[in-house]
Amino acid sequence: MSHYGHGTSVPGVTELLLVRHGESQGNVAATLAQQAGAHVIDVPARDADVGLSDTGREQSLALGRLLAGYPNGRRTPVWCSPYLRARQTAELAVQTGGWQTAILVDERLRDRELGILDMLTSAGVEARLPEEAGRRRWLGKFYYRPPGGESWADVVLRLRSLLADLDNKHPGEGVLLVCHDALILLIRYILEGLSEQQLLDIAATSTILNASVSRFVRPDGRGEWLLETFNMADHLMSEGVPVTQHSGDADVHPR
Repeated sequence: MSHYGHGTSVPGVTELLLVRHGESQGNVAATLAQQAGAHVIDVPARDADVGLSDTGREQSLALGRLLAGYPNGRRTPVWCSPYLRARQTAELAVQTGGWQTAILVDERLRDRELGILDMLTSAGVEARLPEEAGRRRWLGKFYYRPPGGESWADVVLRLRSLLADLDNKHPGEGVLLVCHDALILLIRYILEGLSEQQLLDIAATSTILNASVSRFVRPDGRGEWLLETFNMADHLMSEGVPVTQHSGDADVHPR
């Protein structure tokens, strides 16, 4: 169990809703490139500017219809990654759900920076950067930092800062975060006090679905967090909206 939030007499956030953005054009391009064995992903823009696919827009609207029935949701603060796919997801969902809240964009919720590996598939890394591929295997996903990029441990540092700010700015409230698959896993790592091994075991067996919802609760705003829902996409399935899973490299353990 997590000790995040212990030792404070002032209550913080009582609920966290974690949403992965809807399917993006980059998700589609990356999956097609992996399936074709290509070295380079044919993305339409830099990572920060890649928008939603048509399916991603459908998913975001379905998410909004879920939010419309959320208790007290109309005033729930929404924090969002600055990347276009996340902002589009948040905007469509909040508007469709009728929430009366501003969307706060925070760069700490951006996706992991890939540096020299940006736009390369796993096959591309092996072929073009074999020494980096070997270093990535040796260190594992948590500690491997590509040149010019971030490790998961680096991302954890900015997430710890963000979570502390949420506690200070929204005591006694729930907060909705719209971000990226790796960040949802790493927030779990922080809130549940997971080990590297536990985190990587989850990452190796779970793909965070596009427009899925994970929910943590801490009713008194202090003490242990409870994971109530993880990677839930019932709102998509019930409406016949495609459920898409676009995962990163599943080879996450050091070896």
